Amino acid sequence: MNAVQISRDVVLEPADNNRLANLCGQFDEHLRQIERRLNVDIASRGNHFRVTGQPGAAQIGSDILRSLFRMTDNERLDPERVHIMLQESLMNDGEVASQSSTNDDAAIQTERKLIRPRGANQTAYVNSIRSHDIAFGIGPAGTGKTYLAVACAIEALTSDDVRRIILVRPAVEAGERLGFLPGDMSQKVDPYLRPMYDALYDMIGADKVARLIERNVIEVAPLAFMRGRSLNESFVILDEAQNTSVEQMKMFLTRIGFGSRAVVTGDITQIDLPNAQLSGLKNAISVLEDVDGIDFSFFNPRDVVRHALVQRVVEAYESDDNRSNTTHSAQSKPKR
Repeated sequence: MNAVQISRDVVLEPADNNRLANLCGQFDEHLRQIERRLNVDIASRGNHFRVTGQPGAAQIGSDILRSLFRMTDNERLDPERVHIMLQESLMNDGEVASQSSTNDDAAIQTERKLIRPRGANQTAYVNSIRSHDIAFGIGPAGTGKTYLAVACAIEALTSDDVRRIILVRPAVEAGERLGFLPGDMSQKVDPYLRPMYDALYDMIGADKVARLIERNVIEVAPLAFMRGRSLNESFVILDEAQNTSVEQMKMFLTRIGFGSRAVVTGDITQIDLPNAQLSGLKNAISVLEDVDGIDFSFFNPRDVVRHALVQRVVEAYESDDNRSNTTHSAQSKPKR
């Protein structure tokens, strides 16, 4: 039996051809993008639109058209912007937030752009970073864990809450034996820290990042080089923390000094440690959950803000893991 479908009519005012063209995109690519994501049909004639689909999807589609049309007054839309609007609405169970109703209290102003958290989990994560000395962001790829941590670090540096930013990552692929790689220590670990560099370039520009690194305001370090240090007045980000050992995680967290903050990010479904070694991140979740001053933020596939295909990949692997675990549990039961 086919699901009931309804139609929602949308009339967009004023009937400005330039704004309508901006809304629809080249060859109506924005409308087709909404159709594919929500499994709806969109028909248009001038400023009159009709969205047809299952009731919830048709309502979301019509709300998104109105919100995107409001943005066309002062913004050039592109597929990425449409994707973010779609993803944010699905994060919030179909509630489409306009620009004016976005939680500006959680927005982060950097030199080159204003960064707004997308959805409730990202907003809670930013607030957690701002209000706790140590904050964890745990979840799948594409949920903004590292990007938002870097934004908060820049915010803290700009407001003089800290004197430097320290970027740390375990170099699991090279066994943390980096001596065979060419260049100085920074150049040796650059490939492992590239996601954080990309975020820095996006927010304050490559030239300024280079100057700050030269002055040691921004420091990069492999996790193995953190032992014995005491980090005062610093914003420290440990990325890919699922690849730390229990001992390394304990060592890192005990480096935090006066006036410092730390953010630990990772995805416990992508552990690359050898020989089934226990992940320091998984261990920390159970050991530190009740420690005052430490907070955990958890993301799920619905929070993915990259290409829509990334979310589907994450969900597919999650479903496969669940099936594997169920099969393993059934096979492990003793026979009567």
